[in-house]
Amino acid sequence: MKKELIIRSNSNAVDFAMLDEGRLIELDKEVGKNKFSVGDIFVAKIRKTIPGLNAAFVNVGHEKDGFLHYHDLGPKLTTLQKFLKGVSVGKIKDFSLANYKFESEIDKDGAIGDVLSPNQSILIQIVKEPISTKGPRVTSELSIAGRFLVLVPFSTRISISQKIEDPKEKDRLKRLVKSIAPKGFGVIIRTVAKGKKVAELDRDLQNLYNRWIAMCKKIRNANIPSKVMDEMNISSKILRDLFDESFTSILVNDEALHIQIKDYVQKIAPKKEDRLTNIKNGKVILVKAVANSNFLVSSIKPGAISPTKIGIKISIMRTKKNKAKNNKLKTSLANLFELDLFLTNSEV
Repeated sequence: MKKELIIRSNSNAVDFAMLDEGRLIELDKEVGKNKFSVGDIFVAKIRKTIPGLNAAFVNVGHEKDGFLHYHDLGPKLTTLQKFLKGVSVGKIKDFSLANYKFESEIDKDGAIGDVLSPNQSILIQIVKEPISTKGPRVTSELSIAGRFLVLVPFSTRISISQKIEDPKEKDRLKRLVKSIAPKGFGVIIRTVAKGKKVAELDRDLQNLYNRWIAMCKKIRNANIPSKVMDEMNISSKILRDLFDESFTSILVNDEALHIQIKDYVQKIAPKKEDRLTNIKNGKVILVKAVANSNFLVSSIKPGAISPTKIGIKISIMRTKKNKAKNNKLKTSLANLFELDLFLTNSEV
């Protein structure tokens, strides 16, 4: 029996379609409740600098601008800005940082107006979520947190949690991490890394590195402002509920989401990891599956999104004729389900 789980990322939502022999039997949607969570990384734009506060207000797409203080810029701001510009225009295609030349560090007691200017693009990370009267607090000193390690781009420092007190264990972990850390990246060793073997640390580090690469790939075509890395894995809860031994394959259409789900599957069912596949045409498969499940594709409206993409909005409606046959489907499919598809020309 062929049983598939198709997972599709779409903006701040994730769609889950369960297929049995090509027929849709269950559909779920999980929406991120907070578009500005701690750890999220955005390509943003400087709105204005405030010399009196030595800070800048940053347009991150929230109704209230983000607040970026000079001391939250990080010493490698110049390097980060040069890298962002190179990636945005397509000049930089190697995101590994192994051969990337670092610029001089900024003055730790400098002025915001000397390093940032209005309308300038910048990579920022949320450090404090917005509240009713204030926008998010942000930093441009980026870090990507995993289970055991934290990856810090544009750094060479290996540091360790102070809660690990045993000198021998500290030395062991530092030596291991130093031997596997990618060039151009610093690493923070978390408390939970205590006692872990090099294979576990290396797997965690590789996942973090892959997330960095996936983020950089998004930057080239990203609108400004927009989120390029989601810290909160909005798929974990629903995947935990849906995942079982009977799946013959799990198909994911988004590279960053694929990395997150791969990490999750490694933890709960490592022997099933080979059933996980990153695909570009997952949306096409989902449409075919819906069409095979006695649903009526009521309208197809092509619309221009960009020179390289075609937008198709499909409203899928249950027909009265087949209503009785589909009474086991979830309430979300009872009347109307709208599926937004963004297919590249090659996929069409």
